[in-house]
Amino acid sequence: MATTNCANDDFKYVLYSSVFSIVFILGLLFNMLAMYIFVCRLKMRNETTTYMLNLVVSDTLFVFSLPFRTFYFINRQWPFGNALCKISVALFYTNMYGSILFLTCISMDRYLAIVYPFASRTLRTKRNARIACCVIWVVLLSGGLTAGFVMDTTSYTNNQTYCFENYSNSQWKSKVSKVVVFMETVGFLIPLMINFICSMRVLQTLRHPESINRGGQLNKAKILRMIVVHLLIFCFCFIPYNVNLVFYTLVRSQVITNCTVESVVRTIYPIAFCIAVTNCCFDPVIYYFTSETIQNSIKRKSYAVRKNTLNNTIDNSVKNRSDSINKITSLKVKFITEESTI
Repeated sequence: MATTNCANDDFKYVLYSSVFSIVFILGLLFNMLAMYIFVCRLKMRNETTTYMLNLVVSDTLFVFSLPFRTFYFINRQWPFGNALCKISVALFYTNMYGSILFLTCISMDRYLAIVYPFASRTLRTKRNARIACCVIWVVLLSGGLTAGFVMDTTSYTNNQTYCFENYSNSQWKSKVSKVVVFMETVGFLIPLMINFICSMRVLQTLRHPESINRGGQLNKAKILRMIVVHLLIFCFCFIPYNVNLVFYTLVRSQVITNCTVESVVRTIYPIAFCIAVTNCCFDPVIYYFTSETIQNSIKRKSYAVRKNTLNNTIDNSVKNRSDSINKITSLKVKFITEESTI
């Protein structure tokens, strides 16, 4: 990510520090709320909420690393040591591709539930969901730790310590490009195809009249809303970064040597990177639209708050009225007493 004669990407420091600060605040707030709902409010859990809970864990771990990144891009100096730099790099790739894979599992689960509601009962279990999550974490840690610990994430130039950037071209050719190929294939291209195919099959199923029973129109509207929200967030957060990453790798590996192309790719990269980082803020939106259990939990909580507020208002009104009656009564007694005395 070093600046060359073809492009000047110094704007990324202001962009990164600003976006990361906002994402840290919103991501921490939304994911702590999601964690509270999953752990404290949900009494019934299914395979979908299992995937969501793992997604919350992935997002929360990444959010906690953002203050270190923000400090670095403000000061352009990494004082936290080589190990923490590698962990921070690993957390980014673990979070982004973890989000992709867990969202893909949610999409597949919805596909099985709608297209094969009876045949998939034995497959859609909490046990199988936990096994799938364990497999995903193994893949994530394999790719994330490789990206963080195999590559030389920390570099030193002019008495400055760099993190997340300044990989040499030789390192891109020998190590980074191989890691990118693995991540793009397993973490992006295959899940993208699965999400697209599952969504199309669900839409085809909903078009058949026999798939709509009593109240089906309402259920159909909910399912369509789930698919639209899911695909919008997936495409917005992940496609720009991963597509640009391919060209960025080709530029840094010197497969593409055109200066104009390099300038465009280097300019787009920080913007696409920031968009990818925002996924930890948008994931809670998917929790709400995907899980009816979570919607009901939030509605119950909102109803309980409104009920308590109403009860307190009524109690205060009754109390004030009672105080007024007591005050009037005491005045009457005092008047009668004074009258009898006269």
